[in-house]
Amino acid sequence: MYFCIKECKYKDKTMPEIPLSNIRTDYKKASLKIEDVTADPFSQFNNWFEEVLHSKVEEPNAMTLATTTPDGHPSARIVLLKGLDEKGFYFYTNYESHKGRELSENPYVALVFFWKELERQVRIEGIAERATKEQSDTYFHSRPKGSQIGAWSSPQSREIPDRAFLETRVETMKSRFEKESLRRPEFWGGFCVKPQYVEFWQGRASRLHDRIFYKRQQEKETWQIGRLAP
Repeated sequence: MYFCIKECKYKDKTMPEIPLSNIRTDYKKASLKIEDVTADPFSQFNNWFEEVLHSKVEEPNAMTLATTTPDGHPSARIVLLKGLDEKGFYFYTNYESHKGRELSENPYVALVFFWKELERQVRIEGIAERATKEQSDTYFHSRPKGSQIGAWSSPQSREIPDRAFLETRVETMKSRFEKESLRRPEFWGGFCVKPQYVEFWQGRASRLHDRIFYKRQQEKETWQIGRLAP
C-alpha cells in the first residue's frame, strides 16, 4: 500500500498521479565523523554555517521554531536566526504573537535548520528566554524603517477584518513617527534559545545518515558528544 497524489484537473490541465513512495533522494555529498566535530555545538554550528553562507543557499538563517502550550499542544513556523553567541540562538518577534504568548507560558522549544543543498540538518532543543532590552533595541534599530513601522502596526497573530485594516494602521504609524522618534515597542523584542541538546545530521547514501549529538551536562557545564543510529 502506498499513498499518492491522485490525478486531478487544474485549469483544464491533467496532473499525473505521483506515487509518494517513489519520491526520494540518495544523499552522497559528505560525511560526518565524531572525531572531526568541535568540542561544543556553537563552534560546530559556526563551521557549518560558514559553509552554508558560501554555498548560495537561499535564506540560510531560516529555521523552524516549534513551541507548545502548557498542556502540550504544539505549533511550528519558520523564523529567522538573527544572532548567535555563547548563550544561544536569537530571533525576534512580537511578544504578544501566538508564539510569544506560548513562550511566556512554556519556554521549552525546538529549532530545526535544513540546508538541502548541503544535505544537512541541525536540530536544537532548549529553553527560550527574552533577550535583554539593549539587545532588542540594537536589533530593532538595525532593521529597515519599513520593518520598524510594521512592528508597530501589526497586531501579530490576531484576527483582522481585511488588508485595508493593516494598511491603515501603517499609515497611522507613519504619521505618528514623523512627529516623534521611532523607538522599539515594548511588546516587540528578542528571544534567546539556550540549547540543552543539539544534533548535527549529515545525509548519507541508503538512508544510513550520520547523526552526531551534543547533550549539555549541567553539573559540569560541558557537552557529552555521541553518535545516533539513523
